[in-house]
Amino acid sequence: MSGNPSGEFKKIVVSIGGNAIIRRTERGEIEEQFENVAAACSYIAGISRSVGTGIIITHGNGPVVGNIAARNEAARDIVPPMPLFICDADSEGGIGFMIQQSLYNGLRRIGSKREVVTVVTQVVVERGDPAFKDPSKFVGLFYGKDESDALGKTRGWVMKEDSNRGFRRVVPSPRPKRIVEADVIKGLADSGVIVIAAGGGGVPVVESDDGTLKGVDAVVDKDFATTLLALETGADAIINLTQIDKVYKDFGKPSQEGLPVLTIGEARRYLKEGHFPAGSMGPKIEAAIEFVEKGGHEVVITAPELIAEALSGNAGTRVVKTVNRDREP
Repeated sequence: MSGNPSGEFKKIVVSIGGNAIIRRTERGEIEEQFENVAAACSYIAGISRSVGTGIIITHGNGPVVGNIAARNEAARDIVPPMPLFICDADSEGGIGFMIQQSLYNGLRRIGSKREVVTVVTQVVVERGDPAFKDPSKFVGLFYGKDESDALGKTRGWVMKEDSNRGFRRVVPSPRPKRIVEADVIKGLADSGVIVIAAGGGGVPVVESDDGTLKGVDAVVDKDFATTLLALETGADAIINLTQIDKVYKDFGKPSQEGLPVLTIGEARRYLKEGHFPAGSMGPKIEAAIEFVEKGGHEVVITAPELIAEALSGNAGTRVVKTVNRDREP
């Protein structure tokens, strides 16, 4: 498999997973977050000279927005709690700042003077999205049954049991339909500025008939928002940075098999067979299929330290429309 040398790409979207910011074994202290973000940004800085003019960065916010929501609840008798869409915006700004500063410093270390900017991004969702009638995204603290029932009555929250560890709030996760600031982001990226945008899926908003926008309490899936942003800004490829080196069939089993390349037909089949669970790799593969089907060149899924090799086709998993297997070495 020859892959694609990084110079072929004029514009890429690099997506940093939320678990790369706060790792599962960590408390989430700010020093840990900066250390993790700086490590990922050092690899992104390393490929910045070999990717055309455009780099756009998205990121997850799962652990961070949950912490913000928890602080909301812990201090609700002292300061008024903020709605979830404000928590989304807070996490996008805070994580964006960490990436912005870490990447700025990383670029300076290699002698690059490219500018970096964060755009707090509004993402339009539809009022009639089925997700609003069936909330499924867990956020915030764990509660006992009695407290959970009380919150459901007094706050109007939908509460569900999470992995036998207690009850948590669940919120809608509607599909993104439009990136409000897409033209601004595209213009900045086309001018050579590295743009951090649509963090945590962006801030979900609904659009009125007169075109005005209003925030809604929901969490947009980061992978689908990344795909939409890549399509609306004309990116050639998405680089999805995760905690593993590539995508696997039968992950974690004795029959585990790494997949250096996946056609969208194969990806659909493996999804149906259950190889990519909904809570982990599933949304990444679904979003990758959507990007390639709608005109994107490819999606690469890999670990941050392998990004340079992956751009050259020598690491990670490439999701593509078709491939001639007879020509692979």
